[in-house]
Amino acid sequence: MFKIIKKSPLIIALLVFVLILSGCRYENRKKLDTNPDTWSVVQKQKKIVIGLDDSFVPMGFRTKSGKIVGYDVDLAKAVFKQYGIKVDFQPIDWSMNVTELRNGTIDLIWNGFSINPQRSKKVMFSKPYLVNRQVLVTKKKSDIHNFGDMQGKVAGVQSGSAGAMDIDQKPKLLKDKIKNHSPILYDSFTDAFIDLNANRIQGLLIDSIYAGYYIGHQKNRNSYVTIPSEFPKEYYGVGIRKGDTVLKQKIDAGLDRLAKSGQLAKINKKWFGTNANSPLIKN
Repeated sequence: MFKIIKKSPLIIALLVFVLILSGCRYENRKKLDTNPDTWSVVQKQKKIVIGLDDSFVPMGFRTKSGKIVGYDVDLAKAVFKQYGIKVDFQPIDWSMNVTELRNGTIDLIWNGFSINPQRSKKVMFSKPYLVNRQVLVTKKKSDIHNFGDMQGKVAGVQSGSAGAMDIDQKPKLLKDKIKNHSPILYDSFTDAFIDLNANRIQGLLIDSIYAGYYIGHQKNRNSYVTIPSEFPKEYYGVGIRKGDTVLKQKIDAGLDRLAKSGQLAKINKKWFGTNANSPLIKN
């Protein structure tokens, strides 16, 4: 015997609304897959969603109070302020950043996102706005002063990072030297530094910008050694869905205006103490 449950008109109305909303989201996502036009949606909603790793200082991270701040946070806000667009920052699993972008969970990847051939096959990039390099960070007590000293030692790197790609692409520089010929992969550099400090790993391949900021804010900063690498220099750019050309044009134009007005230099100085290496700033 089946029990008949009566639903109130309000509940029925809510169910219909949810179904309609789900259908609209599906159609919007389907449209983005075939003919990306995020800008028209952003203009209409006056809001854009940016995905980031919220532990990546100084690009985007949480303060003790939980507020998301950082260089890229300030830069993104400054770009979209020009268009009257509010920016929402969505923490994501960094190793899934491209998937989140493709699924429409986020509109952009903007968080120290290095431009490289592998990523360029999957996403479109804005013009580069900052230069970065990979460095190896060790502890002074480990007596490691160059990449050759990592022979048989344990190395760490963030999963999905440019450094992780570099290790695989140029194995002779580090991968062939380290224990098991494979680095320990971390969800965040914060976790990697915990293991470095505990000597569970002896070297950490990391963005020079992150390394400099993190070490500079430690009480025992003199206990670290930063070793330059032979990996090629990198450029940071904004990750955009393939074919989303109008949004790219708006971001590129916004970055150019910030460079010309001097606001980009002010943001650089705030977070790095100098103009930093920005290809947009003409010295």
